[in-house]
Amino acid sequence: MNTLFSVFFIGIGATLIMDLWSILRKQFLRIPSADYGLVGRWIAHMRYGRFYHHSIMAAAPVRGEQVLGWGVHYLTGIAFAALMIFLNGESWLENPTLLPALAIGIATVIAPFFLMQPGMGAGVAASRTSNPRQARIHSLITHAVFGFGLYLSGWLLKLLYLD
Repeated sequence: MNTLFSVFFIGIGATLIMDLWSILRKQFLRIPSADYGLVGRWIAHMRYGRFYHHSIMAAAPVRGEQVLGWGVHYLTGIAFAALMIFLNGESWLENPTLLPALAIGIATVIAPFFLMQPGMGAGVAASRTSNPRQARIHSLITHAVFGFGLYLSGWLLKLLYLD
C-alpha cells in the first residue's frame, strides 16, 4: 500500500470524523462549531507579518478566508496523520491500534492551545475566553475524537486495501 495515499486517506478521514463530531455537538449540545474562516483570516494576515491579533474577529476580513481556513484545517489533519505514521511506523497501517492514534489525537491539542488560540487573541489554552475551562475540555474532547478518527480511518483503509 502506498504510504502517501495512506497518510492522505487517514488524515482526511480523521478530520472528517472530527467535523462530524462538531456538527453533532452543535445539533444536540448547542455548542458552536469552530469558524475555520477565522483560521483562514489569521493565516492570510501572516503574509503581512501579522501573527498575533488581539481579536481575530476584529481583524479585517480577507477574500477567500473560508476556503483557506478549511484547507488549512484538512492539511493539518493530514500532517498529524503523517506524524502518527512516522512515530508508530508503517506497520501501524497493517494493524491499526487505538492507543497510539488516541495519544496522537490528544497531543495535537498542543497546536490550538499554544499556537492558534494565542495568535488569534484567545490566549494560551483559551485563557482569554469567557469560560477557559470549558473551552479546554471541549478542545481536548474534539482532539480525542480526531485521534479516534485516525484509528477508524486506519481500520477502514486496512479493510479496503489489505484484507
